[in-house]
Amino acid sequence: MAPRPLGPLVLALGGAAAVLGSVLFILWKAYFGRGRERRWDGGEAWWGADTDRLPQWDEWEPEDDEDEPALEELEQREVLVLGLDGSGKSTFLRMLAGKPPVEGHVPTWGFNSVRLPTKNFEVDLLEIGGSQNLRFYWKEFVNEVDVLVFMVDSTDRLRLPWARQELQKLLDKDPDLPVVIVANKQDLSGAMSMVELQQELGLLASDNQREVFLLAASIAPAGSGFEEPGTVRIWKLLLELLS
Repeated sequence: MAPRPLGPLVLALGGAAAVLGSVLFILWKAYFGRGRERRWDGGEAWWGADTDRLPQWDEWEPEDDEDEPALEELEQREVLVLGLDGSGKSTFLRMLAGKPPVEGHVPTWGFNSVRLPTKNFEVDLLEIGGSQNLRFYWKEFVNEVDVLVFMVDSTDRLRLPWARQELQKLLDKDPDLPVVIVANKQDLSGAMSMVELQQELGLLASDNQREVFLLAASIAPAGSGFEEPGTVRIWKLLLELLS
C-alpha cells in the first residue's frame, strides 16, 4: 500500500484547541525528522526503540551491507494508536519498542510515539491519550496516517458504549482508512468474548468495503514479555497493511 502524503494539518478549530492540536502534530513530525539515531528519553512522552531487544517479527535479514537500504532513504508509514484511557495503548507501544511494561495504570496526558525499522520502511506509531479532554483531538490525526489501531479494554463493560461512540466518529472521519481493533486484556476474568465485542462495537453493521480487523490480545500479561502472541499478530498485520 502506497503511503499517504502527509501534508500540513489544518484544524477547523478555534483558539487554544487549534493551537494544542497543531502543536501535538508538529512535535510528532519534528521529532521523527531528527533521524532514528537521536532520541529523547528524558520525559514520559517520548521513547525510541531499543533495537537490541526488538523481537525479529519482520524477519529482516539483509544479505550484506550493500543490499541494506540506507536509513535516510527509507519511507515512513504512520500508525495512529487510540482508545479510551486504560485500554493498554502505552503498554502496546512499549512492548513493540522492546521496553518492559510499567506497573499500574499511568495515564498519557499528551502523546507517546515510537519509530520501528523494517526492511523497506520505518513505522512511526503515535499514541494520543484517551482521557475525555484529549479525545477531542483524535479525529484531527485520522486523515494523516496509514492505519488506525483502536484499543479496547475487554473487561470494561461500563465504558464500552463510550468506546463504540468514539470509534464510530473515527470510522466516519475517514471511510477508507484500514482499522485494527485490539480486544485487549482477554486474559483477565470477566473479559467479553470476541462475538460480544463485535456486536457491542457495532462492527456487524459497518461498511463491508472497509478493512476492519478485530484481534484478541493480552498485551503484557505476567511473564509473557514482548513475545505475547497477540502483540506479534498485531505487528505482523500492521506490516501487511502498510506494505
